[in-house]
Amino acid sequence: MLIVVALVLTFLIQTFLAKVYVIPSGSMETTLHGCTGCNNDRVLVDKVTYRFTSPQPGDVVVFRGPEGWINTEFSVPQSDNALINGLQQFGSLIGLAPPDEKDFVKRVIAVGGQTVQCCDSRDRLLVDGEPLTEPYVYFLPEAGPAREQRFDPVTVPEGQLWMMGDSRNNSSDSRAEGHGAVPVENVIGQARLIVLPFGRFGWVDAIDPQPDQAVGMGAGAAAGVPLAMGMLGTLPLALWRRRRAERGETFLP
Repeated sequence: MLIVVALVLTFLIQTFLAKVYVIPSGSMETTLHGCTGCNNDRVLVDKVTYRFTSPQPGDVVVFRGPEGWINTEFSVPQSDNALINGLQQFGSLIGLAPPDEKDFVKRVIAVGGQTVQCCDSRDRLLVDGEPLTEPYVYFLPEAGPAREQRFDPVTVPEGQLWMMGDSRNNSSDSRAEGHGAVPVENVIGQARLIVLPFGRFGWVDAIDPQPDQAVGMGAGAAAGVPLAMGMLGTLPLALWRRRRAERGETFLP
C-alpha cells in the first residue's frame, strides 16, 4: 500500500507540479551537462510558474518541439519488447531515462514581437537592435569555430519564443533549418534545479541577456508562490535520495 501511495504521489507531483527530466544533449553546456554515454544532469522542471506568468528572456525551459523540429542531438532507441518500452516510460517519469526525442531544453532569447539577429561587429546577438550580454555562452572546441552563426533579422511572432542553446556552436535550436520560433503553449516548464549528480546539485540560473529592455510580464513576486509550492512537493524527495546515497544505500536516480 505504501509503495502504491508513493507511486501515485510521484505521478501527481510530476504531472502537475514539477518533474525530473534528463535530456542527454550537449547543447546547454556548461549550464547543463549532457552527452551520449556520460552522466547527464537530471533537472527539476517547475510546471507551475508558467500558469501564472509567461516565459522570459534568459529562462532555461523544457519544451515539446513543434512540427518540423528534428532532434539531431540525441535519439531514444525503441525496443520491440513491450516490457522494455514500459520500463523506459517509467524511467522517464522519474528522470532515469530520456522522455522522448521531441523534448528539448534551451534558453529563451527573445519573445513575441521582438526581432533577433546575428550579429554585431563584436559577434554579439542583437534583439531589437540592442546587443545581448550572455555570460553563459560556451563554444565547444571540437564543434567548429568559436563564433556565432550569422542569420538575418527574424521577428518572433506573438505567442512564440526564440530558443537557443548555451553551447552556441553545438545546438540544434531556433536557428536550424525548419525549426524557427516555438509556441509558448509547447513549453512544459522552467528548469529550476540540478538534482543529480550530487556533485552538480544547485540552481539553474535564469540570466536575462537583455536586462535593460522591458519584456512582457515579469515573473515578479507572484511567481515565487507557485514555485515554492512546486519545490515543497519535490525537494524532500531529492534530499531523501541524497541521504540514502550518503549512507551507501541503493536508490533510483
